[in-house]
Amino acid sequence: MGPSELEGFITQFGKEHYRTIQILRWLYQKGVTSFDEMTNLSKKFRQELDQISFISSLHPLQVEESKDGTKKFLFQLEDGNRIESVLIPDKNRLTLCLSTQVGCAMGCRFCLTGKMGLKRDLKVSEILNQILAVRETLTDKNPITNIVLMGMGEPLANYQNTLKAIELMRHPEAFRFSSRRVTLSTAGLFPELELLSKENISFRLAISLNASDEETRSYLMPINRHSPLAKLLEICRNIPLQRRSRITFEYVLIDGINDSLLDAKRLLRILRGIPSKVNLIPLNEAPGIPFRRPSEEKVRKFQEILLVGGLTAIVRISKGADISAACGQLQGKWPS
Repeated sequence: MGPSELEGFITQFGKEHYRTIQILRWLYQKGVTSFDEMTNLSKKFRQELDQISFISSLHPLQVEESKDGTKKFLFQLEDGNRIESVLIPDKNRLTLCLSTQVGCAMGCRFCLTGKMGLKRDLKVSEILNQILAVRETLTDKNPITNIVLMGMGEPLANYQNTLKAIELMRHPEAFRFSSRRVTLSTAGLFPELELLSKENISFRLAISLNASDEETRSYLMPINRHSPLAKLLEICRNIPLQRRSRITFEYVLIDGINDSLLDAKRLLRILRGIPSKVNLIPLNEAPGIPFRRPSEEKVRKFQEILLVGGLTAIVRISKGADISAACGQLQGKWPS
């Protein structure tokens, strides 16, 4: 339940508004799994809640740890489906990458998750329980600092549940993440992105771009055939951003496909006028992905063109490749 739903739910018991705040704190700040633990609620109220509702939870089926410290968590859902979350340590940050769907329908050619196809959307509880379950494995001295919705699935294809989950991530009585610490990554679905552009966006937005022309993007990302690049960029230009905010454009560099100097110059041109930065991600090679990673020299020259042209361009080296947890590599290997 979202905050307003929870408040409406407890009014049937004749309870005051502040009880909503108490329950939110118990659920998301303290992470309790039973009503009995909510000790500042009356025993009668706790029994009434227990009779008609329950607190859901997730428990890791398997945890893999990379040599670089990245951890991949495999969770089994109530219906037997499985999803993955990735915890990424980096200097002063600890980022948790969340799934929003079981599998993915986008079919991007450089992504292993897309090969699974889409099985179903995740419920709000299943998105949020990934945070609670991973947090349970950590010490208070090493808390999760950032959330990115770029694990299994396309977040905007599960629009309502994803936005409701983000509301609770940011709520001051729930998870309390700031808007600058939550990032939603999308391939650019229409009309969901247009709908999002009309709302007050309270999180960071990342667009999976991966090409600077229509033909190449359609080859790499089938979504581009009905949600073309030109229209995507037009929508991005009209998205109302918070002060000093920028859209992040993610660009997976693939040898001989989208990594030429012409591609870099064209990318510079098409992003002109959009408050943005570019994350350059050299391809994570894996069995089943029919592409190669470009050389470090090609990556450096590509970045240099963007920097000289006035764009902020950062080369991101994805972690966890040895456990199939790097960008585009999530896949369930647990026996079915």
